[in-house]
Amino acid sequence: MTTPTAPTTAAPTLTPAPTRPLSLSRTTATATRVLRQLSHDPRTIALLMLIPCVMLFLLRYVFDGSPRTFDNIGASLLGIFPLITMFLVTSIATLRERTSGTLERLLALPLGKGDLIAGYALAFGVLAIVQSALATGLAVWFLGLDVTGSPWLLLLVALLDALLGTALGLFVSAFAASEFQAVQFMPAVIFPQLLLCGLFTPRDNMHPALEAVSDVLPMSYAVDGMNEVLRHTDMTTAFVRDALIVAGCALLVLTLGAATLKRRTA
Repeated sequence: MTTPTAPTTAAPTLTPAPTRPLSLSRTTATATRVLRQLSHDPRTIALLMLIPCVMLFLLRYVFDGSPRTFDNIGASLLGIFPLITMFLVTSIATLRERTSGTLERLLALPLGKGDLIAGYALAFGVLAIVQSALATGLAVWFLGLDVTGSPWLLLLVALLDALLGTALGLFVSAFAASEFQAVQFMPAVIFPQLLLCGLFTPRDNMHPALEAVSDVLPMSYAVDGMNEVLRHTDMTTAFVRDALIVAGCALLVLTLGAATLKRRTA
């Protein structure tokens, strides 16, 4: 007579978590947590708020004998400096959350990838507003940057540039394994744009191949937008185009950043 065997229970299968729609409450909660953490890091706050202002201040007095030179390049750098600082701080801060395991624990909660990326973008966006306002106010009302158009349009482009830097920082943090590697992405992501954006020479004077590359780099349109404010009293069609391209690039990079966000860190 055979002994009956106990029925075997199949191992439970793990199903992937469903995609959660973007939630305003979860996004704002994430942004609040990031801002609270940053408030305990005065060096990061100083880097974000003071470095663009210090660079503009130095630039003004480097060209103390030639104020028109400062007028010609100051507006462009007013958009470039916030982009660079937001890129550095965002990439390092996000990577720190990845490597410390905080990101994995957060994604184990009822928190979608879109909520997390949007929360980070919102938090650093708030800082970008303050940073851009300080730099624009210093350049226009204290350092005497002479612009033909409205200073509010300068502020708008500076803010869009800072948001673009935030988006790029969130994106590249997915490909770095350490904070040192995150800094190493700066020559690969920022420096080519800096050389080809038209800051040093008009883009139509470049080699045709380099001009074609510059046409697809977002920093080129950031500089073009600043130059439109520098030369025209009213908002031009070219300015609207440049601003929309910079904003669209920031949104695209944020979407790519959400796609590269993993639930399990290495």
